[in-house]
Amino acid sequence: MASPVATFSRPAARHAAAVTGCALAGLAVFHFFGNSARGYIETRSLFYWWGYQWANPASESEHGWLILAMAAWLLGRNLKAGRAASPFAAAARTESAPYQALSAMLGGLAVHLLGYAMQQGRISIAGLLLFAWGLLAFFGGRRWGRAAAFPLAFMVFAIPLNVFDTLGFHLRLGVIEVAWRLAHLLGIEVIRNGTQLLSPDGRYQYDVAAACSGLRSLMALAALSLLVGYLNFRAWWARAFIGLLCLPYAFVGNVARIFSVIVMAQWRGQAAGERTHDVMGFGVFLIALGLVQLTVLLLQRRNLGGGLPAEAPPQAAPVPPEMCNVLRYTISAGAVVVFSGLVMLAAHRLDGIQLNPRTGIRLAADGLNPVPLPAYLGTAWEGQPADITAVEREMLPPDTGYSRMNYVSLHNLNEQVFLSIVLSGRDRTSIHRPELCLVGQGWTIGDSTTHAFTRPDNSSVRVPATVLRIGRECTTPRGEKARVPALFAYWFVGADRVVASNTERVLASALDRLRHLQAHRWAYVVVQTLAVDGEPAALARMQAVLDGTLPVFQEPLPAGG
Repeated sequence: MASPVATFSRPAARHAAAVTGCALAGLAVFHFFGNSARGYIETRSLFYWWGYQWANPASESEHGWLILAMAAWLLGRNLKAGRAASPFAAAARTESAPYQALSAMLGGLAVHLLGYAMQQGRISIAGLLLFAWGLLAFFGGRRWGRAAAFPLAFMVFAIPLNVFDTLGFHLRLGVIEVAWRLAHLLGIEVIRNGTQLLSPDGRYQYDVAAACSGLRSLMALAALSLLVGYLNFRAWWARAFIGLLCLPYAFVGNVARIFSVIVMAQWRGQAAGERTHDVMGFGVFLIALGLVQLTVLLLQRRNLGGGLPAEAPPQAAPVPPEMCNVLRYTISAGAVVVFSGLVMLAAHRLDGIQLNPRTGIRLAADGLNPVPLPAYLGTAWEGQPADITAVEREMLPPDTGYSRMNYVSLHNLNEQVFLSIVLSGRDRTSIHRPELCLVGQGWTIGDSTTHAFTRPDNSSVRVPATVLRIGRECTTPRGEKARVPALFAYWFVGADRVVASNTERVLASALDRLRHLQAHRWAYVVVQTLAVDGEPAALARMQAVLDGTLPVFQEPLPAGG
């Protein structure tokens, strides 16, 4: 009688052609129709787009290669452990029908198509990971599916997540608040001004940058904590619990970092605080990972999270007839190939989406750029043209439109208001979150609020805007460093709505593409002025300039549509 192990260990050559067909179909979709937002990275390949993010410092995803290597190691480790667990492990390949894997592959392609339509590469990456899991399970059955589940989920940490800058901003404010209160409990007098910490006597002054917000360390610690939990426990609740602990522990580590800077600066001055800041960059990880490891030891000592009992070896169930098995794999592969073809056809149609000529911004005669802004606003303001930089023209798509002016008060030449309109073309990457440019220009963002500007031609129509409190350090003629405050207000204008946040714009644009197969030209409007004389005066200057320009360039659209 033949050994069941020998029966189940036969090579998978009988469905190698089916697996290869699925792999090639997926490769064609994700490489040739993988990326639909080509404003910054001119490529159709999702693989290239993702790899480029790992090599681009601005994306803050340079750890992606390390995550990929760790995921590959975890997959190999899990496969080896699964093979050694039972001599019947090889039976897992044939004990299940390929339909679960088929569902994952089709679902991954559908998720990718959704991301392609929305011009959201991160959604497409989620579809790619789901497809990859289905392909591995299709090749190796349940054993490969179980082995690949966590490594592929771990790849989420390699996805560019700078969209969470808002979370990082609030983490930064929380870290500063707690460190400031701890300093006061110890009797250390320190002044907090937004993201600034300074001594009353001027001995030290620090602007807590985004790197100290906890977001970058949070992402790294989340990956490491989840890995520690995965390797030490079998119970999923324990693994998830250890992974979630990264949030409070990273916060504690960053508070310790900023608090140490305050203490050292109070004791030894500005330079000592800066050195402490650099050293404590590693201290954040030591503190957080130390707390994670301590939690692991406590759980193990109490025998918690040991997990589920060892899996029983699979029974030597009757092997499906060879012809039946081949037929199932062939049908499944055919479904994947056909659906891949449909996805590519749909993506090709999305590439040809018509650009809706309607826009909420009045256009110049060329139909590309917004209408020119007026050179004079009565006898109060004179407009000075502000050039579009070569870097902007190089980075943004060629069908992007611009109109901008720097208005100078004729009554006080020190009062200036910058007004800019950027009008997108077909590609959504013409417009992005303003925080990216501000940081690159040397500004630091304190906090944000909302404000409603009014239209002089219709007082009942409000223009909702996000207002950022920003600042920049400059050197006075006497060689002293001083922080110059400013207000930066922005909003987005669509064909039928005005919204104050980039998230609202992205969602509205995606729904238009999905429901109506239309791409709208969104405009990004910015008003900026210094606020050395206080925020009320700065907002009044902004409103004064908008009183003379809003009726010229913007249609009276309702807020939020």
